Amino acid sequence: MTKRFRWLGIILMTTLLILLFRSPAIAQTPRHYSDLTFPPLKEISIPKYERYELDNGMVVYLMEDHELPLIKGTAMIRTGSRLEPNDRLGLAEITGTVMRSGGTKQHSPAELNELLEQRAAQVETGIGTTSGSAGFNALSEDIDLVFKLFSQVLREPAFDPTQLELAKTQKRGEIARRNDDPDDIAGRELRQLIYGKNSPYGRIEEYATIDNITREDIIGFHQNYVRPDNMILGIVGDFDSKKMKTLIQQTFGDWKPATPTPAVTIPSAAQKYDSGVFLVNQPQLNQSSVLLGHLGGQLDSPDYPALSLVNGVLNGFGGRLFNDLRSRQGLAYTVYGYWSASYDYPGLFIAGGQTRSETTVQFIQSLMKEIERLRNSPITPEELSYAKESILNSFVFKFENPSQTLSRLMTYEYYGYPQDFIFSYQQGVKATTIEDIQRVAQKYLQPDQIITLVVGNEETINPPLSQLGKTVKIVDVTIPEGNKS
Repeated sequence: MTKRFRWLGIILMTTLLILLFRSPAIAQTPRHYSDLTFPPLKEISIPKYERYELDNGMVVYLMEDHELPLIKGTAMIRTGSRLEPNDRLGLAEITGTVMRSGGTKQHSPAELNELLEQRAAQVETGIGTTSGSAGFNALSEDIDLVFKLFSQVLREPAFDPTQLELAKTQKRGEIARRNDDPDDIAGRELRQLIYGKNSPYGRIEEYATIDNITREDIIGFHQNYVRPDNMILGIVGDFDSKKMKTLIQQTFGDWKPATPTPAVTIPSAAQKYDSGVFLVNQPQLNQSSVLLGHLGGQLDSPDYPALSLVNGVLNGFGGRLFNDLRSRQGLAYTVYGYWSASYDYPGLFIAGGQTRSETTVQFIQSLMKEIERLRNSPITPEELSYAKESILNSFVFKFENPSQTLSRLMTYEYYGYPQDFIFSYQQGVKATTIEDIQRVAQKYLQPDQIITLVVGNEETINPPLSQLGKTVKIVDVTIPEGNKS
């Protein structure tokens, strides 16, 4: 009986608790998201840092961060694939790869890998279109050795012949696979149609240009551009600035360039075709990858804040393109339109997405309609507010850690931008009006200059692209024959 009464007591107590807590739960109704309130975001501030120069011209940024026992360094190098000759396309990228993979004069590739792996450290290098980079990650206690290895990779790369051939073979493999993805084809070919095939911003590597690259070319490219007076070094992490300055001086202070300072002229860009409709015929496809675009501008344009808000109005789950082409018409799963500016040469305006073959023309017409609507009709106050909030609320994520902030400071110096550029941009976004949006849309979005490119199956695109009112030009993406191994 005692056990029975004990269980009965437990049951009664449980029932009582349920009754006590049940009423408030039923009475509470979920609030609408518009009723939610949040505290204001904290003011963004740049962590303390120091900038100075070595006697050999190397610019150095130091930013201490003692949260974790880690040190990270990055060097920005004034170079890029846009400086390589037309008959040796791929030279810059391969140089950037083999600087690290090819070992140093003191350590073979295998020895260098082992020394770094034993300390869970990294040293990486690379060269893109407009700049080169070298970086390291290390535990604070290993900084002396890792920094020394980092400097050897920069100053004395061995460019091991075997690793050079491996890098060239990998590039040949990329060439062989470059027509596998319709979206990759569209992006590559649109850049060529806008910038031109011979432009540093549109040209592509071929088997022949890779074959032309010799070890002597690699060494010469490195000597010309990887030099202290051509470099910005930034280090962030758990270190004492005084000791780090001494280490930098001991490691890089005696570095003298082996060649005269190269005369670097930044290539400009102009639009190759005024407009037109182009097709890359891919009979195996049952949908089309569509891109529309024309030449854009640079980040330092006074109108860039307003243009970035144009991006906000067009894109995202609340954007016009998503709401109309995807949700209302069901023409595409992904659709977008961006004014994509660059730092020191004209970028692109690009709009596009993927759609079924039979809705290709309708998709293109709907994209053009939205561009015209943005030019000809003012946006609503709600659209402006949403676009502003999306950009301004994201600012906190641009300052998540000191490394991110330091990288931005270095980038601004590299391209000649003021160090407070991001804050000027922030104020520009806040000050933008509805009238500004329509003004920049009319000025910078030019429907009569848009190049339309479709990668799809010509037979199943119905109605045909000729319904767009222009002659359709076929783009040949056949890969020229060459050494594939």
